[in-house]
Amino acid sequence: MNMNLRIISVFFIPVLLLFSRTAGARMPTDGVIVGAERMELLLPEIDGKRVGLAVNHTSMLVQTRTHLLDTLLAQGVKVKRIFVPEHGFRGEEDAGARVKNHLDMPTGIPVISLYGKHFKPTAEQLAGLDVIVFDMQDVGARFYTYISTMHYLMEACAEQGIAFVVLDRPNPNDYVDGPVRKPGYRSFVGIHPVPILHGLTVGELAMMINGEGWLRDGRCCPLTVIRMERWRHGDPYRLPVKPSPNLPNEQAIRLYPSLCLFEGTGVSVGRGTHFPFQALGYPDPEAGDFTYTPVSIAGLDSDPMYRERMCYGVDLRDYPFRGGLTLQFLLDFYSRLGKNGKRFFTRAHWFDLLAGTRELRMQILSGDTEKDIRATWQADLERYRVMRRKYLLYPDYETANISR
Repeated sequence: MNMNLRIISVFFIPVLLLFSRTAGARMPTDGVIVGAERMELLLPEIDGKRVGLAVNHTSMLVQTRTHLLDTLLAQGVKVKRIFVPEHGFRGEEDAGARVKNHLDMPTGIPVISLYGKHFKPTAEQLAGLDVIVFDMQDVGARFYTYISTMHYLMEACAEQGIAFVVLDRPNPNDYVDGPVRKPGYRSFVGIHPVPILHGLTVGELAMMINGEGWLRDGRCCPLTVIRMERWRHGDPYRLPVKPSPNLPNEQAIRLYPSLCLFEGTGVSVGRGTHFPFQALGYPDPEAGDFTYTPVSIAGLDSDPMYRERMCYGVDLRDYPFRGGLTLQFLLDFYSRLGKNGKRFFTRAHWFDLLAGTRELRMQILSGDTEKDIRATWQADLERYRVMRRKYLLYPDYETANISR
């Protein structure tokens, strides 16, 4: 084991917590104990140290409905700075909107945006810190940007010699599927050469980032992962807090890996409605019978595609989709729009960055079937699965399940 990595796992001891930053968070039903709830393991790692927190609205101790920041302050931890990702500290900023630095009014602690002028904290912003604790809920898709924020934090900690602690959480889209990101398509929505569905927790991904030398100049971050209890790969998990504004429920989270690719097309994914990532539409009646009109909605999307225009398409709110990745929606809507590449792929480069390759777009334009397209992923996926096994912290799902 790399000497820069520590994995902590012992029996859970309940801790009484005092404050609640987000009231009314609904509870998961499966009894999973997330890393943030294992105070008996975390507190010794940060006792007497100057702490930076990389957190947002998802950083909840779900069994007590308390936020990690409030919990640590109640324990006397010296939290000096808060680092926040896309959507901000409270998860209320629009997708893609710059997040500004500010002070957290209840505590007076500086909040530093890692989705504004820069993605990576500067040496000045890290000055005086001994450790950064990362606790955010990922959704298991390569283009979900919380893991990109984690990457740049790890890189900065490696450069400055600051310890990095990951509080692990379940992956609600726990599959291995999709094209592996190719060289030349690295971006903030695809930093790592992994499939669209990477099948890892954030703790396991952090280990992979270190172990595969993906940080700048091959540096290694001083990493500690505090494991969960009562979870294994493949276990279903219902998120207690919506991970971002436009993923309001389990159906949106399940569909997100498949529908996010539409963000590189001229098809709406329901932004500007109260059912984002649960509908597809285009301002032409030939696109479908279901209709909706995107509008500006504070806290969701202030300027959605086709704002104030009627869109026609399909309603996926009750669509029976158990999870994973499918291309059926892409191929169907490409056909509905007349198989016109210019009409469909209105943001071709963005589509390629989301897919992690140009090849998928070319295959769709060539009329390839989903079966044919999937066949071209398999060699890369098998190599990835072999690599993935080196970093697993939890029992794996049955390998016989091909969708896994």
